[in-house]
Amino acid sequence: MTMAEEGPFVATAARRRNLSVAMAIATWVAASGAMSQTVAIVGTGTASCSRFTSAIADRPLEEREYFAWGQGYMSGILLTAPAGVDDGLSLTPESFPVAAQIAFVRAFCDQFPTATYSEGVETLYRALGGKAVK
Repeated sequence: MTMAEEGPFVATAARRRNLSVAMAIATWVAASGAMSQTVAIVGTGTASCSRFTSAIADRPLEEREYFAWGQGYMSGILLTAPAGVDDGLSLTPESFPVAAQIAFVRAFCDQFPTATYSEGVETLYRALGGKAVK
């Protein structure tokens, strides 16, 4: 069964952990006033695109963990966006379903193997209409 046939992602312990970490980081950034500072991100999404591509070639279901991290990262960006920026932005619009978003980031990584997975997610965020990321 393919990911598209499985429908919404099944919540796994790893996914919940990654989302919790991403949300904790986003909350800390917002609370600390670090919005104008450069911060280091952590987790699955810091891997290079070439590492991501290799990982999913060996273990296709690992793409779920990567994208769960990406969803948490985009949610963190959205939560910490300045007032008036990205208000009302949907990270799951009907016009750009999750399966298409996964394919978008995969295509980004295929095209830019030296980039990081997080850069692919940031590019996706901008493709969704987001402005709160460089």
